Amino acid sequence: MLELLQANHRMRGGELARRLGVDERTVRRYAARLEDLGVPVVAERGRHGGYRLMPGYKLPPLMLTDDEATAVVLGLLAGRRIGLPAQATESALAKVQRVLPAALRDRVQALRDTLEFTLAVRDPAAPDTGAVLTLAAAARERRRVRLRYRSWRDAETERDLDPYGLVFHSGRWYVTGHDHRSGEIRTFRVDRVVSAEPGTARFEVPGGVDPVQHVTRSLARVPYAHEVEVLLETTLDQARRRVPATTATLTEQDGGVVMNARAERLDGMARMLAGLGFPFVVRRPAELRGHIQDLARTLEEQARR
Repeated sequence: MLELLQANHRMRGGELARRLGVDERTVRRYAARLEDLGVPVVAERGRHGGYRLMPGYKLPPLMLTDDEATAVVLGLLAGRRIGLPAQATESALAKVQRVLPAALRDRVQALRDTLEFTLAVRDPAAPDTGAVLTLAAAARERRRVRLRYRSWRDAETERDLDPYGLVFHSGRWYVTGHDHRSGEIRTFRVDRVVSAEPGTARFEVPGGVDPVQHVTRSLARVPYAHEVEVLLETTLDQARRRVPATTATLTEQDGGVVMNARAERLDGMARMLAGLGFPFVVRRPAELRGHIQDLARTLEEQARR
């Protein structure tokens, strides 16, 4: 709305609503919000009324240092690589560049034109921005939300959730918290949230709850074809450095660390264990030993070539 008013001397409420894709009530809210931010928006009534900025008001150039401008641009460019919508990142980049001083704007454009990433662009289903912001505000304010959620089977359910925190992991957004429908702490993908409505009920986060740890452990417990248990003959610290939290759970015991994991293919689990660099003992399943022996024979044959 601010950009439209800067580009036009005066605009009627209906025209602003049409250009912004909202209703006139929302336009009035936007105008009030701009006034709260110190932008002098004048609302004129009558046949020739509408909205305009006070004469002489211009949004000043965005004064960033070279380091700050580079940080903003890199953040937005990298955002596309981790699943943020391309339209939103491109729009934000265009707005930032438009209000930069000319010399710095040219340097930022040079960075955009020449920078290459080795990290491939991730293209997961992007979450609704409104849902992300609603859940973030509810988690900060400790406010319960009413969630409409679509499962991987495309079934929709409604539930009350006490959101403990948002976690961005491996290209996806997750929210974790107490689900009143199941009575458990659950993890939900935010891109499957159909709607999130904040309520009035408040909650307290139980002591010791770590949203990141809960999300990674939840993903590690996703059902697969094989249940694997292996004793790693190393310390817990060393095991954590080599075994991703989303791959397995680690428990320190006498003689080492017990690794519990789920695997769709045992030959892949054999390769993972061989690459850890620790002595280990397979507890289950017995078939895993055969895959490890097959891998050892293959490696021996390759070494003799």
